[in-house]
Amino acid sequence: MTTFSDLSGLTALYPELSGTLHHRLTGHPMFELDALIALAARMRPVDVEYNRGNLPVGVDSKANIQNGLNIADTIRGIEENGSWMVLKFIEKDAEYRALLNATLNELMPVVGDVTGEMLKREGFIFISSPNAVTPFHFDPEHNILMQLRGTKSITVFPADDERIVAGIEHERFHMGGHRNLPWREEIATRGRVFDLVAGDAIYVPVKAPHWVQNGPGVSISFSATWRSEWSYMEADARGMNSMLRRLGLPAAAPKRFPNRNLAKSVGYRAIRKIRGIFAKA
Repeated sequence: MTTFSDLSGLTALYPELSGTLHHRLTGHPMFELDALIALAARMRPVDVEYNRGNLPVGVDSKANIQNGLNIADTIRGIEENGSWMVLKFIEKDAEYRALLNATLNELMPVVGDVTGEMLKREGFIFISSPNAVTPFHFDPEHNILMQLRGTKSITVFPADDERIVAGIEHERFHMGGHRNLPWREEIATRGRVFDLVAGDAIYVPVKAPHWVQNGPGVSISFSATWRSEWSYMEADARGMNSMLRRLGLPAAAPKRFPNRNLAKSVGYRAIRKIRGIFAKA
């Protein structure tokens, strides 16, 4: 059985527009709560993140938002304990890696012709209490988020609008900063809201800021992600901009796809390589 019923929608969106698709993973036994408890027990604790779900849209990256529970109790009591959690890098588990790769392989006829090879394939499973909030943030990957149980609304903002997220925030992230972003109420209307039910999926472009509001029931979602050479070039250009700012030099925002940001990317990679050589000397 294929995961997606029709990829024509992704063809129209990829790689720079957010929009919805449909999938067939609803009811899959690998996404039932008992299976996810077993998966979490096999995972490294560092790869399981779980927090309180009653959060504002904007959360300081240094804030303490832990829920005070352990991993298994967070999943078992997810209906009542007001939590938000993510099982990260599920591709480290053989069964889930096979499912992730089968899902992403279906996308290659669309993705490959546009941005080339799917690099650094990674999967994430989100398990959230009713009405939980995932704060305003962005991610460096191309992302297909599939809703498996419950409902949620995801508000996605344009990736190229630095009035929403300033360039310095992009640079902070690529220099090792947290994914969470500063929130201001005046930007709220610039996002597009997508309401998802089980069977819906959404494509979220690289670095498109977004936040999530769960519906009145438990929510389970599966995020299948990948990097492209273009996404790495965008990250390199942000790294170069960070260096330029520290030197007091102007730092123009990288251009979005299909622009490759080649000069900054090559320059930044060369500097990192030289630094690496000297660090080993």
